[in-house]
Amino acid sequence: THTKKPTPQSLLTMKVATTLTLAFICCASAFGLNGQTTSVMKKVGFGAGSKPMVQAIDVQGNRLGSNMQPLKSAVANEDAPRGGATKSPVDIGLLLYFGLWYLGNYYYNITNKLALNAAGGKVGFPMTISSLQLGVGSIYALFLWLAPDARSRPKISMDDIVKMLPVALCFMGAHSASVFAMGMGAVSFAQIVKASEPAFAAVLSQFVYGKKVSTAKWLCLPIVIGGVILASVKELDFAWSALIAACIANMFAAVRGNENKKLMETPGLKDRIGTVGNQFAITTVLGFILSLPVLFLREGSRFGEFVQLAKTTPAIWMNLVASGLWFYGYNECATMTLKKTGAVTQSVANTAKRVIVIVGVALVLGESLSPIKLIGCSIGIGGVFLYSIIDNLVKPKK
Repeated sequence: THTKKPTPQSLLTMKVATTLTLAFICCASAFGLNGQTTSVMKKVGFGAGSKPMVQAIDVQGNRLGSNMQPLKSAVANEDAPRGGATKSPVDIGLLLYFGLWYLGNYYYNITNKLALNAAGGKVGFPMTISSLQLGVGSIYALFLWLAPDARSRPKISMDDIVKMLPVALCFMGAHSASVFAMGMGAVSFAQIVKASEPAFAAVLSQFVYGKKVSTAKWLCLPIVIGGVILASVKELDFAWSALIAACIANMFAAVRGNENKKLMETPGLKDRIGTVGNQFAITTVLGFILSLPVLFLREGSRFGEFVQLAKTTPAIWMNLVASGLWFYGYNECATMTLKKTGAVTQSVANTAKRVIVIVGVALVLGESLSPIKLIGCSIGIGGVFLYSIIDNLVKPKK
């Protein structure tokens, strides 16, 4: 079956939502949701915890007023809530990161598929689109480094850059293979296959990196693989190329995870990079540079055709730019979210995200959601969740 084309009204709604949310992502990424803006506001005298710049005091240093609170005490309690109120236990920044992560991932998958379809679908330009998406993210990352007070620049050396190349190569490979898989078949099917990444990670960890995987985790893998197979049985838009590409993406992602752990063990590297946002920005820029040779080898002879097609088909470049920004924004928000949460929360969050993306994107793009596919999807994602938490469930109590 052919993918159902979105109506003009749905496209208009998407454009409005994209514009508003991208603006919010830009603000969140540039200035942070972890309290940095609050501290800036306090410095200039705004916000709930601010004090008047000039205050009347007596000769003993007490503020004149109904409470007669000493200045020393006031300074010590400057950040305490006023009026006897208690601080909210809800981390608003974390909730916003969660929301932007989910929303960004959802819209990335939609705009990415629309760009692929507009550029020719299965016979189009998946490598060109994936590379240019990284290019859009790189431009945004450079903007944040150049903009005043947006983000501190990393202080890395050429030796550090060389050490980061394997991670960047795997990042580029995983992204490009994912885009190729989504171009060859349904987005929901590609996402279901990508959910089996723990199987690849387990094999690599055990047999390549020498890191033992528990028996309990191995027992979870047949559930994951069985769910993916079941979801593929009645897939109307099944293509071996999509399945193989999604598996290649999983392999690159699994290698990237292990290589990133090794990279972060480099003495002093974290301090030179500065922030997790900087780390993702550097990886994106290096990934874009590494993608260019692959782009010219695979689709370089047709690049002029792509440029002409993009000039006459606004849906290509509009969705290309949007998907590039969504990809960068949701990955950065995901990084910030995972940094602030524990392992179990991360597992639940990833599971919920996959369900939302698979079902939501399938409904918007008119992809098949047969009962067998939904059952297989549920089994596969449930197996991934169980794989993520099984060691905590079966570990002996102290």
